[in-house]
Amino acid sequence: MKIHANGIEIHYELEGPESAPVVTLSHSLATDLSMWEPQMAALKSGFRVLRYDTRGHGATEATDGPYTLDQLAEDVRALLRALGISKTHFMGISMGGMIGQILALKDPDILRSLVLCDTFSRTPEESLPVWEERIALAQKMGMDPLVEPTTERWFTASFRKKLPPVLDKVRNMIRATPLKGYIGCSRAIMRLNLTEPLGAIALPTLIVVGEDDPGTPVSASQAIHKQIKGSELVILQSAAHLSNIEQQDAFNTVVLEFLRRQA
Repeated sequence: MKIHANGIEIHYELEGPESAPVVTLSHSLATDLSMWEPQMAALKSGFRVLRYDTRGHGATEATDGPYTLDQLAEDVRALLRALGISKTHFMGISMGGMIGQILALKDPDILRSLVLCDTFSRTPEESLPVWEERIALAQKMGMDPLVEPTTERWFTASFRKKLPPVLDKVRNMIRATPLKGYIGCSRAIMRLNLTEPLGAIALPTLIVVGEDDPGTPVSASQAIHKQIKGSELVILQSAAHLSNIEQQDAFNTVVLEFLRRQA
């Protein structure tokens, strides 16, 4: 379904019992809302689940960039208002976790709890040239050259060797990402610097990270955990960046247990 919010057409799906608490899911860069499919059966058993495509991704409108994380967070606020949702649990992975941090800092009253997965609170300055290289490559040749290097970062070698069908689905998501959306959101991520402000977050917070995540490593999650008082940190074994896919069962168990305690 689509709805007009914050000046764009946002694609979303809303499933689960209408009377249940809402959980909003925010995906990573270069994917779409379908990356949360491994969580849907588990979450829908007790929650109303809102998934959406971030600006410039999936079937959501791709406006000219660059974007900002504040802008992407305002898209979420506008979507929630348009759907009449006054309060939600929020779970974001990678870029989605960055959006969650902005929401928790600037509009905590709309959140019941926060789940931050395989994300960081500050983009290291030394990584900026790498981001510029990826953007330049995408501008020159499109998304296709980024597909294999990205999946290599997102999944462990042992998982990739099993050739699970989900790998091709992820490759297709990366390949299909609109160039405007990829570049616009990459520019937003490059300006991320929230580590110190995170100390103001008082929401129940769960932090989940794959132990083998090279892009947003365990140390980045530990930095978030240190800043958010009372937060919980879970490190999933044998998982890289998309831990919700690579370790679906362990991820679902940890997240459901946390969300049920907040209900």
